Amino acid sequence: MNQTLQAGVIGLGKFGYKFGKTLMELGHTVVGIDVDPDNIKRAQHVFSQVFQADATDKTALSQMGVADLTHVLVSVGDSIAASAMISMYLKELGVPVVWVKAINGDHEKLLHKIGVDEVVMPEHLAAKQLANRMAIPGFIEHLPFDREMVIKELVIEQWAGKNLREMDLTNRYNIQVIATRSAQESKFKFIPKADQRLEKGDVLVAIGHVEEMGKLQP
Repeated sequence: MNQTLQAGVIGLGKFGYKFGKTLMELGHTVVGIDVDPDNIKRAQHVFSQVFQADATDKTALSQMGVADLTHVLVSVGDSIAASAMISMYLKELGVPVVWVKAINGDHEKLLHKIGVDEVVMPEHLAAKQLANRMAIPGFIEHLPFDREMVIKELVIEQWAGKNLREMDLTNRYNIQVIATRSAQESKFKFIPKADQRLEKGDVLVAIGHVEEMGKLQP
């Protein structure tokens, strides 16, 4: 079983609230902090605990026990100054992992200089994901550690009658098949066997470089 996170979310707007709510649904403990009473009211029956407080006050952060959290997301809207100050305080208080929502490239650079562990720009990620879904048929997701690596669905046409060993995608294209679904089934089977024979309409889920994926004619 995965270790339970002791997470904090500072800024309970749309992004912060959704982030914390998802962690709660995954079984983790989440503490929410926001200065807006409406945001606190929305989160109080969803999060493990919420505090209405100004997170740019280091003393207040300390009193709320953020130093005991394992992970904190900072999502405080358009204030670069507030975001940077809170992030610095979290690091000074010893929070092991600090993620911060950034609004532009300069904000991202500043946050990295402060020493945060991860910077996210949701609008950029969403736009890129949407563009790739439109331009790359079957596109599912970029891998976070390498934006040139993608997960993609492949619907079998020309490869019908072959098995994964005969197709040899790993050696020919550096592509790894991680799941398959028969045209007659609704659920995927993960880590497929190499001798599994494919039929027209079957679906593969594969990981590989976006350029190599573009060469395939399944």
